[in-house]
Amino acid sequence: MQNTMDIQIVKLPYTHRGGAWKVAYADFVTAMMAFFLLMWLLNVVTEEQKNAISDYFSPSHPMVSDSVSGAGGVMGGLTMSPEGSMASQKNPIIPQQPTQQRKRGAEQKSKLQQVREKAEQKRFEDAAKKIKEAIEKNPELRELAKNVIIDITSEGLRIQIIDKEGQPMFPSGSAKMFNKMRLLLQQITQVTLDMPNEISVRGHTDATRYKKGATYTNWELSADRANASRTVITEAGMPAERINNVMGKADTEPFVLDNPLDPQNRRITLLLLKEDITNPLPPEDDAEYVDEMDDPISLPFEDMPVNPYRQTPGRVEFP
Repeated sequence: MQNTMDIQIVKLPYTHRGGAWKVAYADFVTAMMAFFLLMWLLNVVTEEQKNAISDYFSPSHPMVSDSVSGAGGVMGGLTMSPEGSMASQKNPIIPQQPTQQRKRGAEQKSKLQQVREKAEQKRFEDAAKKIKEAIEKNPELRELAKNVIIDITSEGLRIQIIDKEGQPMFPSGSAKMFNKMRLLLQQITQVTLDMPNEISVRGHTDATRYKKGATYTNWELSADRANASRTVITEAGMPAERINNVMGKADTEPFVLDNPLDPQNRRITLLLLKEDITNPLPPEDDAEYVDEMDDPISLPFEDMPVNPYRQTPGRVEFP
């Protein structure tokens, strides 16, 4: 009889051996990289840089304890302020000077600007005088002299035709002007016809409101009155291209600030705009007056602006 042996394979449950060795190995590799990086840095830096690093971490060092404040140190960055991160050893702050070419160009442009503004100022003054004289000489307009206020503002020559108590220029709530207003606009147009300035026509109302729910408001009324005035002055001979804009301002810019309901707030403004606003001098107009100079980049080294920045303590630059 032959003996047979039955071999049974017993499967044991899988037991995880743990992965702590992987974490330890990763820490070891990281430490070795940091070590070799430190060795390389120590090999390439100079003795002065090593001393700077050593001094930075020494709280008893006089430069650190007495002269450093704020964000001084390796991450201190650069500063131009006298009260920066270091109170001593500063480079002088030297403002950059404009090149001679720019300097002369700016001066020449300023002279041209002054000549232009002076001529325009005289033109405005003469026009204001002529308008007042024309109104005084006209029997139909003489009584309206107090309704016309002329002044020179930062925008140009401003001619305001205001309502007086008992002397309105338009019927209440209407954009159809009275005949005296039409004659007044025509007279102003004749005086300003030869001037080169463009014109802004603006309508203003008082603070009286329409009934609640009305679709027609002071905005529409002021715009319609301004546009009606534009129509009159263009029919009197004013070229259409000289009309810069027509605006309705409603009651947003009262003439009498402390009384929004004052009749003087109802007015038409004709503004002869300054040429600097509508037609500024282009830069190329000044080119022929500027002397030819060397390119600023080709100036000698000693004439170049000095870098006003300084280095804060502890900063290290590696090659």
